[in-house]
Amino acid sequence: MNINTRLQLSSMMFLQFFIWGAWFVTASTYLNSIGFSGIDIGKAYSTMPWGAIISPFFIGMIADKYFSAEKVMGVMHIAGGFIMYYASGITDPNIFFWTVLLYAICYMPTLALVNSISFNQMTDTGKEFPSIRVWGTIGWIGAGLLIGFLDIESTSIPMKIAAGVSMAMGLFSFTLPKTPPKSSDTKVSISNILGLKALSLMREKSFAIFVISSFLISIPLTFYYNFTNLFLNENEIENAAGKMTMGQMSEILFMILMPFFFKRLGVKKMLLVGMMAWVVRYVLFATGNNEALVFMFYLGIILHGICYDFFFVTGQIYVDKKASGDIQASAQGFITLVTYGVGMLLGSWVSGFVVEFFSIGSDETAVHDWPSIWYVPAGMALLITLIFALLFKDNKQVS
Repeated sequence: MNINTRLQLSSMMFLQFFIWGAWFVTASTYLNSIGFSGIDIGKAYSTMPWGAIISPFFIGMIADKYFSAEKVMGVMHIAGGFIMYYASGITDPNIFFWTVLLYAICYMPTLALVNSISFNQMTDTGKEFPSIRVWGTIGWIGAGLLIGFLDIESTSIPMKIAAGVSMAMGLFSFTLPKTPPKSSDTKVSISNILGLKALSLMREKSFAIFVISSFLISIPLTFYYNFTNLFLNENEIENAAGKMTMGQMSEILFMILMPFFFKRLGVKKMLLVGMMAWVVRYVLFATGNNEALVFMFYLGIILHGICYDFFFVTGQIYVDKKASGDIQASAQGFITLVTYGVGMLLGSWVSGFVVEFFSIGSDETAVHDWPSIWYVPAGMALLITLIFALLFKDNKQVS
């Protein structure tokens, strides 16, 4: 890969995740400030899992079959930019939900498209892709630092920034290396799109336990993604969005260290450490404060590297090792649908209900009983972790 292509792909990843990080992290704080209830906020966050569920149909039936990836991505980002800008002025919860759902349907397919464009330019994805993909995490960090520095978390400006960058990304996409459709002559089926061929792996008890546990653990995990920014701001943590980027910084560190831990711990222990890290994170949030124990909040954020890498990345590696070559792609699509799609969709609804249940007051005056809120996902994650520890059997050949 030449230097110009590397710069193009790195810039693409930076912009792709800058867009998501610019509005997604602080949306709960903004929506709470304009009177959205916990349930309304949970519904708003459920749009991205819905997008994750719908996007495989779009990619499989349209993008992969008829059009070049870079052109599809350009159109989707430009359309998404206009939709996000329109959404930034909406104050009605129901209209906001449907508008952001339309945005999610535009954005979520582009996550697969940036990978396709990258892979098409690489001869050794194992060596070349990580150094490109890391710029996506840097983009997310950059967005958080910018929003925090500007002190605009409780406004609609982050959504407008995301809209502007999305339009710019759309135009930039048309300059990216050409990535023609790969399956124009291949018959598309619902089974292929949803990764249902991988269901054959469920005959093995341990794999079935892994999939069920991954689905269940995704429910409490959603509490962090949807409500941490609101939690930090209600606890008067300055520059909450900027401080939350410490999680992505630790993610980069633990991604680098993963081969060391994976070799020594194996699949089961890696997954257990990842699951327990979520329990510890929520307990830290529940018991810390913005005075002598503020370090607990920061430690909970920094744990993100272990929470994400040890669970999600290890799970992807496990699936890749368990699936034979002809169903590896199908298996990855299946576990993504189970976790990022259905699991986090249900988690968005559950988290919204719990936050609303433990709210005091109404509309813009609402405050929340955060210790009680955080103990709910902590208890859920602990129970799932214990069940997984008892039932899952590690297979040495995949560790």
